Amino acid sequence: MKKLNRWFSYYLPIIIITFLSVLAITTRGTARRVLAEDNKSFSQSEPKQASFAVKNEFVIQVPPEAKLMRAWFAVPQEDTYSEIRDFHVESDYPIEYHKDSQGNKVGYLEARAPQQREIVIRERFNLTRTEIRNNLSPTATRPLNEKERAELAEYLKPATHIIINDQIKALARQIVGDEENPIIIARKLYNWTIENIDYWVKDPDNLKASAYGDTEYCLTTKTGNCTDFHSLYASLGRSLGIPIQLVYGSLFKPTLNGLEVDGSYHCWIEFYAPNLGWIPLDAAIADIYAGNISLTEKNTKLVELTTAIGYQGPDPNMVNYYFGNLDERRVVWSKGRDLIMSPRQNGGPVNALSKMYVEVDGKEYKDWTRLFTYQELNKNSPN
Repeated sequence: MKKLNRWFSYYLPIIIITFLSVLAITTRGTARRVLAEDNKSFSQSEPKQASFAVKNEFVIQVPPEAKLMRAWFAVPQEDTYSEIRDFHVESDYPIEYHKDSQGNKVGYLEARAPQQREIVIRERFNLTRTEIRNNLSPTATRPLNEKERAELAEYLKPATHIIINDQIKALARQIVGDEENPIIIARKLYNWTIENIDYWVKDPDNLKASAYGDTEYCLTTKTGNCTDFHSLYASLGRSLGIPIQLVYGSLFKPTLNGLEVDGSYHCWIEFYAPNLGWIPLDAAIADIYAGNISLTEKNTKLVELTTAIGYQGPDPNMVNYYFGNLDERRVVWSKGRDLIMSPRQNGGPVNALSKMYVEVDGKEYKDWTRLFTYQELNKNSPN
């Protein structure tokens, strides 16, 4: 019996440690296979495209005796997936174009001692947008090296409403454990966010969004809008060394096609994985498809308008889709937070530029409106 006890005391810890090590390796392997299967079906068909004729109209109510009005307004950003055609802007004042601190192209208007009571900026363009498809394999990437960490430092640091503190660091590490692979980390954070945060449109009587898209608000209340979701996600990811940037744009929602109703804005994420580059995800829209929503007279339209293609109930395929893939029904206005304009604004950093930022006599001014409307020019091609 003593020998048996000595045997257990000596070998049992070794057996347990070995078992846990094998389990961890198996879990990581399973996670890699699941990610590969999740993305396989999306990558096998040709990416879809959609084209839209877009109008973006800004109206500024001019206060009496204003000496200097300056306005910086969002324009469409052209990239690999966005072809902009026939872009033009109409206004009573000259329009200039500059780059902000994140490299976004921004329209700029300056009016000295304006006499009219309204200043109108009408922006028109045609856009063809291509769906983003990715077949993500964790084996294709690795953690950042020191050179990459230095080059991408801008996307690893906190911002005014994207905080990184001890609480965030501890929570992030709790979510991902000792995982170091960027793809698996990003997916674990994605799953946790969807499971623990509820988009406010699900229950508009009891849930609401913050004013600026704020990590602390989202973490404390466990709700918010797209910018709240992705501010929290950015805090968690950056705290683990995953470069993340927020993208601001708008969705081309089928139910608003051709209507003179503002299409609002939407925010999503891009995270960086070595050897793969910037990868999109949209945890906010995925949250809509992640579980049963009790539809009511108050939330049905809100839920519908939160998506890019409409809502027909829970859909696990759409939850998987929005990790690494992005639908073709959207336009990009800008990327990044805490923006410095050019010419430089008098106020502090601009939280984000999804619409417009205005100053009158050196102070931020908010008496303006934006109307974003569109007409689809072609139908989505079939899968």
